[in-house]
Amino acid sequence: MNMKKWLLTALFFLSITTVFAQGKISGIIQDNNGALPGANVVIEGTSTGTSTSFDGTFSLNAATSKGNVVVSFLGFTSKTIPFTIVNGQADLGTIVLSDEGNVLGEVVITSTVIDVAKDRKTPVAVSTIKASEIKEKLGNQEFPEMLANTPSVYATKSGGGFGDSRINIRGFAQENIAVMVNGMPVNDMENSAVFWSNWAGLSDVTSAMQVQRGLGSSKLAISSVGGTINIITRTSDMKEGGSFTATLGNNDYIKTVGSYSTGKMKNGLSASILLGNAQGNMYADGTQFSAQNYFIGLGYEINDKHDLQFTFTGAPQWHNQRSAAPTIAQYLKYGGGSEPNRKYNSDWGVLNGEQYSFRTNFYHKPIASLNYNWKINDKTKLSTVFYGSWGRGGGSNGAGAIRGNRFFADNLRLTDGTINMNLIQAWNSGYPTSLGTRSQVGGAYQNSASTSNNLTNGISKISSVNSHDWYGGIINLNRKLSESFTLDFGLDARTYRGYHFQVLNDLIGATNYSDNFDVNNVNDAGVQQPRILSETYSTRPSFNPLTDVKGQEKINYNNDGLVRWYGAFTQLEYTQGNLSAFVQGAISQQGFKRVDYFKYKSSDPLSSTDFENILGGNVKGGANYNINEKHNVFLNAGYYSKQPFFNAVYPNNASLVNGNLVNEKILGFEAGYGFRSSIFNANLNLYHTTWKDRYQRSTDNAADNPGGYYDFAGITEIHSGVELDVNARIMDKLRLNGMFSYGNWVYDGNSTSNRYDANNAPIAGGTSQTLYLDKVKVGNVAQMTASVGADYEVVKNLRFDANYRFSDKLYAFISPGSFSVEGHKGSLELPSYGLLDTGVSFKIHRTKDSKDSFNLRLNINNLLDEVYIAESRSNIFADDKVSTAANAPTYQQAGRTYDGVADANTVYFGYGRTWNLTFRYEF
Repeated sequence: MNMKKWLLTALFFLSITTVFAQGKISGIIQDNNGALPGANVVIEGTSTGTSTSFDGTFSLNAATSKGNVVVSFLGFTSKTIPFTIVNGQADLGTIVLSDEGNVLGEVVITSTVIDVAKDRKTPVAVSTIKASEIKEKLGNQEFPEMLANTPSVYATKSGGGFGDSRINIRGFAQENIAVMVNGMPVNDMENSAVFWSNWAGLSDVTSAMQVQRGLGSSKLAISSVGGTINIITRTSDMKEGGSFTATLGNNDYIKTVGSYSTGKMKNGLSASILLGNAQGNMYADGTQFSAQNYFIGLGYEINDKHDLQFTFTGAPQWHNQRSAAPTIAQYLKYGGGSEPNRKYNSDWGVLNGEQYSFRTNFYHKPIASLNYNWKINDKTKLSTVFYGSWGRGGGSNGAGAIRGNRFFADNLRLTDGTINMNLIQAWNSGYPTSLGTRSQVGGAYQNSASTSNNLTNGISKISSVNSHDWYGGIINLNRKLSESFTLDFGLDARTYRGYHFQVLNDLIGATNYSDNFDVNNVNDAGVQQPRILSETYSTRPSFNPLTDVKGQEKINYNNDGLVRWYGAFTQLEYTQGNLSAFVQGAISQQGFKRVDYFKYKSSDPLSSTDFENILGGNVKGGANYNINEKHNVFLNAGYYSKQPFFNAVYPNNASLVNGNLVNEKILGFEAGYGFRSSIFNANLNLYHTTWKDRYQRSTDNAADNPGGYYDFAGITEIHSGVELDVNARIMDKLRLNGMFSYGNWVYDGNSTSNRYDANNAPIAGGTSQTLYLDKVKVGNVAQMTASVGADYEVVKNLRFDANYRFSDKLYAFISPGSFSVEGHKGSLELPSYGLLDTGVSFKIHRTKDSKDSFNLRLNINNLLDEVYIAESRSNIFADDKVSTAANAPTYQQAGRTYDGVADANTVYFGYGRTWNLTFRYEF
């Protein structure tokens, strides 16, 4: 159907709506400062709605003589207003929305711990995605992908395993993006990492998600260098009702979710529960998974001054991964030579008729929180949250070798590129193979971590366990000093203990495993002895979040990382007429301690260090001015002194503190302009961020310094750019949206090194390295993104939407330590690409006047089946030589390129066409 027919269809249904209308509803929407242009007005239980014009007025046709209209605006408490049509009219007069509480979606946020940015008030760049959009468009995608159409956001599936996606905001990786759940920071306290598979259940319990790019509005001393992802989950006092959802997708994906909320009952109690299960395979081969999720919320409104909310949520899961990025040549080889096999995964095989992966991630990370809100009086509120998180699990790998061949070696592969698991099992068990027959050690087929070429060793599957216990609390006092000034003051405390060791998962036919890394395992003469182990542990998550990890038999390494955090923060807000402003400051002390049970004798002081305490903090401020009902501008600026990660404090897996330990320093500036009208909204942002003293380490390969490394100082990045997002309501049934962002994210200046030995002690001599980084593009991200989308209601309750997203200036991942030679070629630029996603939604109520509804949603992602490289882990150019030989040709000369990229690069291709179909019943 061409565009002309679409428009005729739209006009036809508009005319029908007009003919059968019972009358017109009109009114004016205001806040305490005047008109609210762009406020949403919807007739309850229908899709009939409109937006207020620049003077706050609205009018819409009603098909019934009585009902309710729901008025909402981001950052304000929604209102439900009854109407009755008399003589074809219903004038609702002036409706005033209150902004006394933070509001997102259906949830009114009474806790001042949660910082929600408000439109035309909070001076930050922000995008909000509500639960309705997440329910419709997520399907079998990953949670971060919901943000892919946000300016300056680059989200990919990375290796493609369940929950293995990653997100980048303004050129900063997610380790430098603060992720908050109901105001609680959830980035790992040792390395700030976020593993989305641990939070897979969040998509089912999220009421709304805000992406605050840049400084963000959080009062805490968190390092939101690139931005803040603020996730607001369900609460127990949601409106009464429930739902049942079933989703089917490609590759045998199936997910079911059920939920119910009592709503706030007369006695002040409320409860909400959700249970879900998902299983199947992801797009890449060998990526089977199984995941569950649960949410329990209990609430008690004691009276109008005291409110308690308890939540407990978790998502135990296991999934096989594609951790190793294959080369382009491998994708081509196993795709027939002309087109790449985008699904190729080099980490798995088949054993006993079942999928067997050496790379399995398994984890269960529940989080419990208790929120208490006390309205002391009309001017003073006290909000507290106390929380705990217990992570149990890890990720597996292969250990050892067969005749020097590790599990990923070509000699151990079948013709389809999968791992020959039958060969490995036969060798481990002592049967003759194409590589010979294994010899015994002490009458046993004994595996170890050795990779040397001998007849005695074999291959095992082992896991690196990264479990933790984490407790914290946040207290915030909010005081309205006057009609214009509001003061916040609070405390933030956290304590964390991470358990890091390896265990044996599968001997794959061998008898036992020999480990010789525990210096405290000695005989009567005090001589270190190997430990002979045979107990194995499952690569499936424990549903008990308090499982004891200390009693497990550990191999290779065994240490704990302890982190303590104490913080204080304050914020002063000013609101008067069209001007709103804030200034905020926070200080934190982060302490790091390392305990090692294998590397040091228990009598050695280094087996348990003291806490290394480091101060950090931030200060930021900004102002927003509403020029009139349509135009507003804002400015903000901030400075962060960010403590380094745990591995920078104790580098090289040793217990000596880094001798060149400095805080990272971030200085950011931002300006924005907003336009609001009844049919068109736009936001334009400019930003400039300087990131100094980035930590970087590289190996020292000199023969006189085995195990040593270079520590680089003064690495600086500059991230600047422009962002634009727009949306328009062309007619009641047609909405358009779009965004454009362009960044210039580069390294600034060069860096010189200090030299250290394997024990972290500074040493002289050797050749001091220089990293020639000046003007090198920051990698692993697209620096230009754009999208355009449309949502059209074909007939009542039947909607179609489509979105096209384009990524350009996409650079490969780079390690700064690789730029030690002057005159290098910089960052490898990958081919640009565009993706078209589409969806169809249908909704019907059980009866004409019923609130119960049946919802059907079909999503097709990458409809055109675009073949594209989403990320590259290497930086090899087409005009680089294929070998070090003097007369070696370049990759281009040798015909070894794909789409202009050298085929030796290790990459992840993006997913091809995928689909998901969701049925949801709401009651």
